[in-house]
Amino acid sequence: MSIQHTMTQLGFRKRLYLELEPDARDSSGLSRTNLLIVLLVVASFIALALETEPSLSEAWRQAIVLFNYAIVAIFAVEYVIRLWAAGEDERYRGLGGRGRYMMTPSALADLIAFLPELLWLIFMGGQGEEALMILRVLRLSRLVKIARFMPAFDILGAAISRSGGQLFTTLAVALMLVYLSAVVLYFIEGVGAGRAEFGSIPRAVWWAIATLTTVGYGDVYPETTLGRIAASVIALAGIGVVALPAGVFASAFSDELRARDEARKEQEARRAAMGLTGEHEHGHTHEEET
Repeated sequence: MSIQHTMTQLGFRKRLYLELEPDARDSSGLSRTNLLIVLLVVASFIALALETEPSLSEAWRQAIVLFNYAIVAIFAVEYVIRLWAAGEDERYRGLGGRGRYMMTPSALADLIAFLPELLWLIFMGGQGEEALMILRVLRLSRLVKIARFMPAFDILGAAISRSGGQLFTTLAVALMLVYLSAVVLYFIEGVGAGRAEFGSIPRAVWWAIATLTTVGYGDVYPETTLGRIAASVIALAGIGVVALPAGVFASAFSDELRARDEARKEQEARRAAMGLTGEHEHGHTHEEET
């Protein structure tokens, strides 16, 4: 193999890497290949929804099956190409580097997106309803393929990480209130009034969750005067306590957006300053030569 041919191969792999890896691109937005992958993932979810419709004609079902086979084939080829192109990253060069790449969350999600269905087609010939149902659930892993291309998912994860301690505290308080509410109604309605709906604390937990989350299905409710008074107090307390996690997360999300915006402005200011410095040095050199 000639050196020129080797350089051509390396150049082609570099172009593929820049096309497939969003973090390696200088420009914002999706490449054409990644945009196609996102559209295919969305289309596979639409196909999954249509597969559950009993009134769908047999012709449409066969078309959806063929479409799913095509999706599996495309994702398999994509995985192999990504594995090969990953060698452009120093961390994933060589056999050991490829192994490390295969263990990354995004690579594992890419593998799960096609491998179970591919093995099912090869070894079972597409037969078996129970296996098919499991495979349909595994298709949800394709959401991770979309997540790597969308900055919003990265911001979401950063916001959760930023507010992890506060979220844990507020959720713990909310769960404590749910449990205490269930205990109170168990003794009032279950033990006191002998109602089967509140006959145990686990049964009362269902009522507590529905009440404190303000869902209020109405299938279970207190009938005694004391039980209604207690339920009213619990409902009023739950408005604030159960809403706390949402408030904490919203604040963390806003802080993360603000921090990223400030970081972006600082980076732009540094680039502008470096550009001005370069122009000044160039002008100074030109004056000296003159």
